[in-house]
Amino acid sequence: MDGQSPQLFNEGSIIPPDSVLGSQYLDPNYLFERETDVFHNIFSFLTNDGVLSTYKTILFGLSIFFATIIFYSTIRMFEIRRKEHQHLHKEMEEYKHRRIEREKKMAEGDAISENTHWRQVLHLLFSTNPNDWRLSIIEADAMLEMLLVQLGFAGENLGEKLKKAGEQGFRQLNNAWEAHNTRNRIAHEGSTFELSHHEAKRIIAMYEQIFREFGYI
Repeated sequence: MDGQSPQLFNEGSIIPPDSVLGSQYLDPNYLFERETDVFHNIFSFLTNDGVLSTYKTILFGLSIFFATIIFYSTIRMFEIRRKEHQHLHKEMEEYKHRRIEREKKMAEGDAISENTHWRQVLHLLFSTNPNDWRLSIIEADAMLEMLLVQLGFAGENLGEKLKKAGEQGFRQLNNAWEAHNTRNRIAHEGSTFELSHHEAKRIIAMYEQIFREFGYI
């Protein structure tokens, strides 16, 4: 060797960066430009007429799909409600039929006491004539007076007998007074007294409760 250092680079050679920190991939400006190019390419692709047409086709298909589901669900909901209404109507008709049969048996005297006066009261109560409903209450009130006589409560009329019964702790006193007051209104007002079939049944039920407590029917 001649003692001279070898020449590593020619004058025209490109000098590499001093370190990896000088790489263009770590240059903020370069990276920003690259990212801008990427987003621009993505946006251009997404806004391409062909892609937009595809989006519209997909959205239209989804709209038809969900509209079909909504339409089907609506139809099914109405069908279910219609079936529920039919079922409820059938149940109400069956209940009404059973109630009519039960009331008919009661009116005919089945499964009730042998008290003929009470059977007459029920016969009037289940009549279709509103005047008979009023008469059934009058007859039941007459039965109540006879019961109080048998129980030893004195008085010139039923009102006085009920006062005596109240003094001796008559348990059904409130029901007796309410039923008797209804009877008095019927007697005083006659056909002008408004009495529904339901109310007539409620009043007769009060008399029945009293009569059954004392084994009168």
